[in-house]
Amino acid sequence: MNGGIGLSVQNLRVEFDGFVAVDRLSFEVAPGASFGIVGESGSGKSTVLRAICGLARKAGGQVALTGGGGETDGETDPPVPGSKLFRRRVQMVFQDPYGSLHPRQTVDRILAEPLAIHGIGDAEARIERALDEVGLGATFRFRYPHQLSGGQRQRIAIARALILEPQLLLLDEPTSALDASVQAEVLNLLEALRQRHGLTFVMVSHDLAVITHLCEQLMVMRRGQMVERLSAHELAAMQARAGYTQDLMTASAGFQRDAKDRFAATPGSR
Repeated sequence: MNGGIGLSVQNLRVEFDGFVAVDRLSFEVAPGASFGIVGESGSGKSTVLRAICGLARKAGGQVALTGGGGETDGETDPPVPGSKLFRRRVQMVFQDPYGSLHPRQTVDRILAEPLAIHGIGDAEARIERALDEVGLGATFRFRYPHQLSGGQRQRIAIARALILEPQLLLLDEPTSALDASVQAEVLNLLEALRQRHGLTFVMVSHDLAVITHLCEQLMVMRRGQMVERLSAHELAAMQARAGYTQDLMTASAGFQRDAKDRFAATPGSR
């Protein structure tokens, strides 16, 4: 379906009323890779995703797609940030499946809207195919969000992103609002979709177990800056080099009370 798109972020800076949320951040993601961003609350990781897709204004730096263009549109070069094709090729799945879907719109209308915005025809077939891809049948088309479980709502949010045939999917804590058993189902679905369509993922999470399950490489952030970059294998093998990353690993180890207390007591960890 897709031609393979990567991501290059160079010296990204985002400010809110003088507060620097992201400070000269640079990283690259290869086409078809799954890349994670972790860090404590307020580290700037979700702001990075919003800056990539244009929901947060950049105070400096550049965001660019790398690799080939979209086969569907006959493009040979990656779309330019801010263009309509860029907004089609880069889609985002938000954290809250309860707040990201319009409560007064049916699933059918939720999925039809992006197609109408981008002038894409064949809506009937595309909607049915998108629902099938996320494990929901056509019977869900005319339900409202309040008639769905949290996991079903997030599957609809994923279907809404997929219906435009993106190449880069930005995932902002996509399972944090779900029960543990449903989390695993959604993560397995996302990985299957990535493999099937050759998607590139950039995923934000505070949960190191989730990141190591889905991502091959990851970046640790603190106060808007990169602390270190390492592989999921290195993280699982407890081979983090930075003390801050080691503190995060300790704090997330089984969510044990003593680990959390040690993390809270570590100077500069907050």
